[in-house]
Amino acid sequence: MPKPPDKLTVYYDGSCPLCRAEINFYRKRDRADRIDFTDILRCGDAPAPDLDRKAAMGRFHTRRPDGTLVSGAAGFFEVWKRLPGWRHLAKLSRIPGVVPVAELAYRAFLRLRPALVRHLGPRLKNRAEGTR
Repeated sequence: MPKPPDKLTVYYDGSCPLCRAEINFYRKRDRADRIDFTDILRCGDAPAPDLDRKAAMGRFHTRRPDGTLVSGAAGFFEVWKRLPGWRHLAKLSRIPGVVPVAELAYRAFLRLRPALVRHLGPRLKNRAEGTR
């Protein structure tokens, strides 16, 4: 069944507990079903013709309804545009300089992500499974 033409596609790493927690957070808020969440691990070698697995695993990617692939901090702004209560954050992307600064912060996060997953991963996994 084809997705509606106005849906954003989010590509995420389903093996990362931190990523899964964030995606679950977004899913709960996407009551209008405006986002299609695609686990990279379930897509074979490439999640999309213009997005290979290595690139998809390396950073956050979204695809706008018009087909444009957006990654990094700009991808998060695309998600926030579609979530009630988060649209005010998306409006920040209209301010000159905000997206490049957010991208620098995102790149810093990417360096910290492995340590965060090691530290928080077990807690996030236990919370998702309903254990402590």
